[in-house]
Amino acid sequence: MAFRIFGQVLGLASLWLGLALGAQAQQPPVSAADQDAIRSIIQSQVDAFQRDDGEAAFGLASPTIRRMFGSSEIFMDMVRQGYQPVYRPRVFDFAGITLLNGQITQKVRVVGPDGRPVTAYYPMTQLPDGTWAIDGCYLQAPEENQA
Repeated sequence: MAFRIFGQVLGLASLWLGLALGAQAQQPPVSAADQDAIRSIIQSQVDAFQRDDGEAAFGLASPTIRRMFGSSEIFMDMVRQGYQPVYRPRVFDFAGITLLNGQITQKVRVVGPDGRPVTAYYPMTQLPDGTWAIDGCYLQAPEENQA
């Protein structure tokens, strides 16, 4: 079950990323306070991954992501299997916030445990109470490292 969900998520992630990167990136109208909050949420999730605190990491995901995975155990299995660069990063460096396909997205330069760099894209969603939640994570090799 978890592997089927994981495969579906990867397929959707690839489709979304392809569309997003093909779209014109724009500077979103995000306040400095919201930018700080977005980065804090993402950093908190990476910190939770480092501690293997699945409940904390899962709690920072959007309601859509939480419904998709159903439990912190399934979510963490997916992260461990498919997202090693953000699960155990050597380097995690925030870049700009952009608008991709109408969604505010935080770009992060990451070096994974294998020493290879990737760019992580974190689409974000603002909840009714004004707080932010992570609505996915899409990994792409930087252009200079692509064949």
